[in-house]
Amino acid sequence: MVCEAIGAGAQSIILRKGGIHEGRGGFFWKHARFFLFPTRFHEQHLQFPWPGGAAAHSVESDEAPHTLTLFTEVSFKHQLTAWEDVERLRPFHFWTPETIRERFDYTDNAGISLAFLRVWRTDPAWTFPHLPRYGGCRSWLDLPEPPREMQLSPVLSSAQHHERLAAVRSALSLS
Repeated sequence: MVCEAIGAGAQSIILRKGGIHEGRGGFFWKHARFFLFPTRFHEQHLQFPWPGGAAAHSVESDEAPHTLTLFTEVSFKHQLTAWEDVERLRPFHFWTPETIRERFDYTDNAGISLAFLRVWRTDPAWTFPHLPRYGGCRSWLDLPEPPREMQLSPVLSSAQHHERLAAVRSALSLS
């Protein structure tokens, strides 16, 4: 559902504590550009009640092929260590406060990692078979080579992207 909101242009940020495979203190933004890999973990429809995602409550088979439709570039990243900063981001995402608080308090060193994304839709969508290494709660995956004929089109115009970027940076008192 997060990918759907991002792909619809309704959200431009990701807040991450990391996947179980990173361990309690190991998440970091490993790549500046990446494909979004949609998952259906952690009862997302309860933790991320995006109004446009009502049809996304179905559970997909673990063996189903994967289809990627979004490519992203990190415009800026920031480690949030004050809950007040996280609260100021409320207008910019759809996670419930309880979900973000749980992630924020996940380790003894409270905090959560923010990435503001520039997002493009892929054309055509990229579909490839499932492999066991794509399963589980992971932040980063080694994917096959994308199709050479893939074209990218921005989800938001440059003006919309820069306006939202400025609003998020302003909410965090970042210049």
